[in-house]
Amino acid sequence: MALFNKKRRIQYLGFNDIWFSVIGILIISLITNYLFNNPSERASIVLVVIGWFAALINVICDWFIIRSILIFLRKKYPDFKDDFKRIIFLLFAIICVILFVDFTMGFLLAQFFIFLGFESSHMVILRVLLPVFLIIIMTMAIYEAIYYYVRLKKSIREEEQTKQVMIQAQLDTLRNQAQPHFLFNSLNTLRDIIDNDTKEDAKDFVDNLSGVYRFIIESDNSNLISLEKELKFAKAYIHIQSERFGDNLKVNWDIPEDKHSAMIVPMSIQLLLENAIKHNIVSKAKPLLVTVVIKGDTLVVSNKIQAKSTQTPSTKIGLKNIEQRYILISKKSPEIINDGNQFTVVLPLLKLSDQNKNYANTNH
Repeated sequence: MALFNKKRRIQYLGFNDIWFSVIGILIISLITNYLFNNPSERASIVLVVIGWFAALINVICDWFIIRSILIFLRKKYPDFKDDFKRIIFLLFAIICVILFVDFTMGFLLAQFFIFLGFESSHMVILRVLLPVFLIIIMTMAIYEAIYYYVRLKKSIREEEQTKQVMIQAQLDTLRNQAQPHFLFNSLNTLRDIIDNDTKEDAKDFVDNLSGVYRFIIESDNSNLISLEKELKFAKAYIHIQSERFGDNLKVNWDIPEDKHSAMIVPMSIQLLLENAIKHNIVSKAKPLLVTVVIKGDTLVVSNKIQAKSTQTPSTKIGLKNIEQRYILISKKSPEIINDGNQFTVVLPLLKLSDQNKNYANTNH
């Protein structure tokens, strides 16, 4: 029974109502005793006690019958959309229960007191019962208000958890999307090395590539990563690309050490470097210089546009991937600037406190 089971009381009532019930019953019994008994009939303390005892019995019956109906209705109509229907049924039940209990218990108690030798009679007086209706309704309204508040909190919490799961799934998808993109381009580089260089160069490239993939695996569950770790990964990636382009590819790193603890989206710098290499000429005649610098609370990656004569169609997966992950994690978005001469991407540097609270906190 929900009456004796604390867990079920909390489940259906929203709180442990033992003391609320005890205090409520005592207060309402004192009020109803005052309303039902004419002061002129209170000739002795015994009659006062008897009157209060009769009121107490009635209130106990009213309280627990209505409380049981309340629990039954909450089991039957648990959803927010059923609140109005449930409250209407409850109001109707309160009226019926009070009338029934007052008539039945009043008659039985009158007979009991007559049996004990007291003069007693009972009449159902609606004018007197009206305040009782109002008091009981207000008491049940407190139950309803607490129940509504508890359900609303639970609903908000569940909604947040659902958002958290959905956003984390989106982040996982975007993170996994970046990895095949990187592998595809790395395999193209490997093919060029095999065609143009020695077997030893190809072996060195594969060794470096395995180190880069070790980083990817280690940061696989991270939504944010320290700038220090991301720079190590990006520099390892450039080392791999140097096997292919030699001195024709240069990266100017200008990152103060005091910024190394800032957080950034994993693989973001690497994707921007990859994007620059993919869409620009990298040759002895036109070496590509990419600049990676800190400006305020942002990291800026820029390069001079040296468009290829036969430009391969761009899916823009890399840029979209970075942008979407930033928005999901922090609501901050990278800034992309293309003035026809220089291509620049500005990445916000983040703190752990910048994160949205709607996704699982898995950072390194």
